[in-house]
Amino acid sequence: MQVLNHYQISQKITRLSYEILENNLDENEIILAGINNNGFRFAQLLLESLRKISNKSLVLSRIKLNPAKPLDFPIETDLTPEQMKDKCIIVVDDVANTGRTIFYAFRVYMHSLPKKIELAVLVDRKHKMFPVKVDYVGLSLATTIQENITAELQHNHALAVTLN
Repeated sequence: MQVLNHYQISQKITRLSYEILENNLDENEIILAGINNNGFRFAQLLLESLRKISNKSLVLSRIKLNPAKPLDFPIETDLTPEQMKDKCIIVVDDVANTGRTIFYAFRVYMHSLPKKIELAVLVDRKHKMFPVKVDYVGLSLATTIQENITAELQHNHALAVTLN
C-alpha cells in the first residue's frame, strides 16, 4: 500500500528544508550526513531543496555502517574530525524504525566535537528501542512491528513510500 506518492514526498522535503533553515538561522554551514544508501539519497534530495531557498554553505556527507552488525564492521564518514568541529550536523535517514542504525551512526562524531547534531527522517515509526530523538519528520507513522516501510528514492520522478 502506498503511503506517500511523489508529490507528497516533494512537499515534505520542501517543508523539512524550511524547518531546517528556520532552526539553524545562525549557522554559517550545515552538514547533511546521509546514512548508507537511502539515507544518503534523502540527504541529496534535502540538499537540492535547501539550495533552492538558501545561500548557506551546505555540505553533503555519507555515513557508512552495517545496520545488521554495527560492531563487526567499521562505521565511517567521508569527513575528517576537523571538518566537523563546531559545525551543525544533520544526520539524515529515510526511515527511523527502532533507532538502532541511527544510534550507531552517531559513533562517527564521538571524536569530532560538533556544535550540534540533529536528526531528519522521511518516515518516523514509533518503535524506538534506542535513545534517539528525531528533530525533523516528514511523516510519523504508527505501524505494527511486523509491517515494513520501504522508501523508493532512487528515481527522481517516481519517489514513493510503501507499507507492506
